[in-house]
Amino acid sequence: MRRLAPAVLAAGTAVCVLGLGRAHAAAHDYSFTGSSRCAWSIVFLSVLVLAAYGVGLPDGPKTRRAAALAAAGATSTAIVAVSVVQLVGGAALLPRAVLLGSVVILVPGYMLCTRLAHDAFAREEERDRVLLVAATEDVEGLRAELERAPEHPAVLVARITPEQARSVGAPERLLLTVAESEGANVVVLDREAQADDEIVAQAAALHERGVRIRTLSMFYEQWLGKLPVSELERVSLLFDIGEVHAPTYVRVKHLLDLVLAMSGFVVLVAVTPIVLFGNAIANRGPLLFRQPRVGRGGREFQILKFRTMTTDGVESDPTVEADPRVTRFGRILRTAHVDELPQVVNILRGELSVVGPRPEQPHLVEHLAGKIPFYRVRHLVRPGLTGWAQVKYHYGADDLDALEKLQYEVYYLRKQGIALDLRIVARTLRSVVAREGR
Repeated sequence: MRRLAPAVLAAGTAVCVLGLGRAHAAAHDYSFTGSSRCAWSIVFLSVLVLAAYGVGLPDGPKTRRAAALAAAGATSTAIVAVSVVQLVGGAALLPRAVLLGSVVILVPGYMLCTRLAHDAFAREEERDRVLLVAATEDVEGLRAELERAPEHPAVLVARITPEQARSVGAPERLLLTVAESEGANVVVLDREAQADDEIVAQAAALHERGVRIRTLSMFYEQWLGKLPVSELERVSLLFDIGEVHAPTYVRVKHLLDLVLAMSGFVVLVAVTPIVLFGNAIANRGPLLFRQPRVGRGGREFQILKFRTMTTDGVESDPTVEADPRVTRFGRILRTAHVDELPQVVNILRGELSVVGPRPEQPHLVEHLAGKIPFYRVRHLVRPGLTGWAQVKYHYGADDLDALEKLQYEVYYLRKQGIALDLRIVARTLRSVVAREGR
């Protein structure tokens, strides 16, 4: 139900807006589908859904008050947007009954959808109780990841080592005992546990009782949306990559890039005078920041951004949070993610895609490739304006962060497809609307 909540929210919005539109047409004796109001109703409901997702609905708000504020904010944003267009155009695009009726119906509707999503999340979390059979000692790290941003909610109830689970000749088979005592319904086996016949036999017995059995890599992939470090060497070169092996996907992805980049270019043209004005006041210097990055096939290109730092800082190492080189106006650009807009030019040139691994500087690539196995596999595809690692993992600049992000990037390469690309774009839009600056 939690995964269906966004679809239910979108469907409910469509039923509400189109239903109100049809009712108004019937009451005033005109054809709804034959008038321009039908098209504007579709635009209005699209803005409503986008605004709702942007403020975190249906799964973001944690309290009833937060849900009410988010629902009111989403509907108000959509109405203001339509009202501005109506004011500029000098014509009533949608009846007031449709606009105000949508608020009356959708605010409690969005609150209900949020409640259903959280109830479903709680039920899933209670249902997925994980028993880990692994030699790894980073149990707290895994537990923290399950609490932070899982793809499927779960709780780690226990961990035993393969040596403990083996229990050859013991009167009790420890894996069976722990699974039963902890109420585990998912058992995860690392590579060592999978190679042990006694452990596999116990896992098979649990499987017969309805317990789900997963390898460590399958669990990371399905529950966390990444691949574990221990599995990278084994799987990095053993799967098809959409951008390399699926010509149809390549064509559709390229078309999506062009459509989104052209839309972004219109925004870039509109925003540039504002940025020029802001630079003249509080960010004096060149408009654009250019920096070499490594693209597909290891080829270098110049990435474009609106400059956000002082002119003596733009050639330095990657910025960190609270970097003193970032100007006041530059921080505004970063918080609003406007500094990334010039990269639509990189997309139109074919150097970037909308979705893909973020490109790194050449010296960082050389450094990381020497330390992280198969790091260069990320260069098999075009880098992206946004990516799976960006929506799943916060900004970081050291080797451990690079390794963590690589696990998400390899997951993206393994699952690359239009559905995942659109999912990443949607999550990115939510981040931008929520003003999660770097």
